[in-house]
Amino acid sequence: MHIDSYSFGKIVIDNKTYTSDVIVYPDRIDSSWWRKEGHNLQKVDLAEVINSRPDILIIGTGNLGVMHVPESTITFLESHGIQVHIAKTDRAVELFNSRPTEKTVIGAFHLTC
Repeated sequence: MHIDSYSFGKIVIDNKTYTSDVIVYPDRIDSSWWRKEGHNLQKVDLAEVINSRPDILIIGTGNLGVMHVPESTITFLESHGIQVHIAKTDRAVELFNSRPTEKTVIGAFHLTC
């Protein structure tokens, strides 16, 4: 999967446009990703990610970085052996596109705020 572009409220992945938050897995895209508490990323919001057992999770916190990732969520992910990288979504997209090919990487991207 390659992210072709990102702008506020829109992401293009492998020539397909999405206008809602997405989780990008190695083999598919979940375009129906919603968080229990909106701008507060909780463990429960990442259950499927954890079940997929990635080496790395890249989290895009939005155009302005409004989505908060609590320390408890980071600690929980790390306790499952997942490296966590958090950045505003434009930077997170860059990280995702330059990900190491020998690792399993998942990207969770908030597209607005």
